[in-house]
Amino acid sequence: MNAPDITTLPLDEQALFTAGASMWSTHEVPALGVRSITMADGPMGIASGRVDERDVSLLTPCPIALGASWDLGLIARVGALVGGDAVARGVQAVLAPNVNLARSPLAGRAFEYFSEDPMLTGVAGAAWATGLQSTGVASVTKHLVCNDSETQRDTIDIVVDERALREVYLLPFEYAAAAGAGGMLTAYNRVNGSWCAEQHHVITDIVKGEWGFAGVLMSDWFGTHTTAPTLNAGLDLEMPGPARFLGAHADAAVASGDVPRARVADAAARVATFAARFASAGDTTDVEDAEALLVEAAAAGFVLLRNDDDLLPLDPARAGTIAVIGPNAAAPCYQGGTFAKIAVKPDALRPLDAIHARFAGATILYEPGVDPQPRLPAMPVTPARDLGDGAVGMTLDYFDDDSFTGTPRHSETRATNSLVWFVGVHDQGAWDRPAGIRASGWYRPERDGEHIFYLGATGAVRMRVDGGEVLRHDETVAASDVMGRLKSGEADSVAVTLEAGRSVLVEVEFRHQPARVQGLWFGVRVPITPEEMLVRAVAAAEAADTVFLILGETSDASVESKDRADTRLPEAQLALAHAVLAANPRVVIVTNVGHAFDATFAETAPAFLVAWYPGQEFGRALAEVLAGDREPGGRLPVTLARDEADYPALALAPDASGKLVYEDGVRIGYRGLAMRGIAPLHGFGSGFGYTRFTLDAARIGDFVVHACVTNRSARAGHVVVQVYRHSPEFALVGFAKAFLAGEATGNVEVALEPRALRSWADGWQSLTNIGLSVGFAADDLPIRLLFDPVRA
Repeated sequence: MNAPDITTLPLDEQALFTAGASMWSTHEVPALGVRSITMADGPMGIASGRVDERDVSLLTPCPIALGASWDLGLIARVGALVGGDAVARGVQAVLAPNVNLARSPLAGRAFEYFSEDPMLTGVAGAAWATGLQSTGVASVTKHLVCNDSETQRDTIDIVVDERALREVYLLPFEYAAAAGAGGMLTAYNRVNGSWCAEQHHVITDIVKGEWGFAGVLMSDWFGTHTTAPTLNAGLDLEMPGPARFLGAHADAAVASGDVPRARVADAAARVATFAARFASAGDTTDVEDAEALLVEAAAAGFVLLRNDDDLLPLDPARAGTIAVIGPNAAAPCYQGGTFAKIAVKPDALRPLDAIHARFAGATILYEPGVDPQPRLPAMPVTPARDLGDGAVGMTLDYFDDDSFTGTPRHSETRATNSLVWFVGVHDQGAWDRPAGIRASGWYRPERDGEHIFYLGATGAVRMRVDGGEVLRHDETVAASDVMGRLKSGEADSVAVTLEAGRSVLVEVEFRHQPARVQGLWFGVRVPITPEEMLVRAVAAAEAADTVFLILGETSDASVESKDRADTRLPEAQLALAHAVLAANPRVVIVTNVGHAFDATFAETAPAFLVAWYPGQEFGRALAEVLAGDREPGGRLPVTLARDEADYPALALAPDASGKLVYEDGVRIGYRGLAMRGIAPLHGFGSGFGYTRFTLDAARIGDFVVHACVTNRSARAGHVVVQVYRHSPEFALVGFAKAFLAGEATGNVEVALEPRALRSWADGWQSLTNIGLSVGFAADDLPIRLLFDPVRA
């Protein structure tokens, strides 16, 4: 890569580099060979930057599921998979990974964080970024820094001491910098009084100065507030374009003497070098290989926490009658509710479908037990017209104007009931004028009675059922209010009496106005009472030999821009779990969640599996794990406490002055519990597959712990050996995942992380005479060692 010489450009042209050219692209200068870079959001796949959700990209396991794998090689392969998908879509930079920390289990975007531990997050994020960049696509690591919660994230001021800032919250970014990430994305919040886009101490003193980071520092979208303070703090690129505060404004700031000319030249050079480095593309993704990898990655993150009497795996040939119960069996949560949401491929197997296929010889009973979609139910329809694509769902017709007359410009079939268009509705030509979309499909009720229909949109919309208008909303939403409407997801509802077996045509007409983002959502709820659903589920459990109880969340339970109120699953699901556990002694509980949660309800379950948000291949991965084709390979990347009060940080609301003080300091997560002598329900790093291991001995030499491990099972499987220091705080300093054959003994080498063997006190201080513990989890460490890095 030859860096372009931007010094030949006049100041006004250099200044243009400091702001994006459009929503998702940078400026180009053909005369210097500087191409425009197209960016897209992440980290679960290639989101945004596309015309709309019709462009279905790969949906990988969420970062917390990848962190649960404790497998850096696998995480790098997933990063490369996303990179290949980016290349196929003409994207040169991805806003990912997210290396903020799951400081509180209430954090709305905890599913996007690899772990509560800064070292595990750092090495996992660096592995993902390295994999992505192996395809020639840039990793823009986010969100710098302390964007660890969503409550008032646009205004909140995080107050954090220097030691915690460096040892905990900046550490994952330091790993990303060392891995050569192409850029970093500054957060919306403030840190110690300064907006993150204006945080000179972080951006210039530490990232660019101490770390020598040569990449580009860019703002999160609309995350800038000023011109001179932002440039002088060290920010290089304001996104999106056109410029609001930088760009041509930078030229004026230099002319007025508020910004040094050299600062603008430096920013322009960094952006131009970034563009030159990542302008070329690598290989595209092989779809078949992609699906196999996504099954592997999902299963690798599943964490088995209980398996009494080896209830799992269940032999499909001897399964007898299986009751599949729970809302997430048929309505799984593949990902969290982020603006980087990926449209799930139409043929993705739900857990229920995959269990039917893998346990084909068994009798399968299914009952949801509770309402599977309490906020916005699905719209299970057949297309109004057969477009010959074999797809299911609503027929969507796109019109050039909002009269819904004439021949549609484009038609397609969509399986989702929640649509978002980030760039334009059906082409760029319709972006700047009112236009219309009609969604239509045939709904066949299974029951007589009142069905509740739902409808919401970012513009004027109406719904007809069986020819009659039932809902209408004529408000034209201003462009500035569109994101608020999308965040709230408001929907009107109405009861319509339908007859079982008699199909009715459901039509939705959406008149959208020019705006950057548009959304449309709809659904129908069948007439069945909660009491009846519970009774049917208990009856199924009583009639079965084994129960797979699949509980969890909907995608609006973990959302960008909002934190959770508590760590509990919905009360109706907890009641369902207690009833099913009382009805059958052989219950496997599977939890489909994206964060640390209250797991006390599962303590009496014979088998308990945490599946996280595992991406598009959730169904296949789960069925293969339940049947024993694969092992659940994960270990907890977060602590599951016995009580919410045990977490070192829980409440996320700022005080009256807008400040949120990180009072836990460096004692984040499991560290805080350990330092206070509080035993977790399930400790950080805990879990097991279908094998059992013993740690026979351990010794240390040259920053490597050599652990002698024996597989006490006949089956081969994975083990994760973990090493923790005891001072100045209890903390993870190294780990290694290894595969051992059945009844085999092997040596597992755990390299200690040098960055975890230091502490900040007016400068970095190397730790000496460190007490180390070796084992399989933060609360399972049978061997103690003494290590002095200075003498090693």
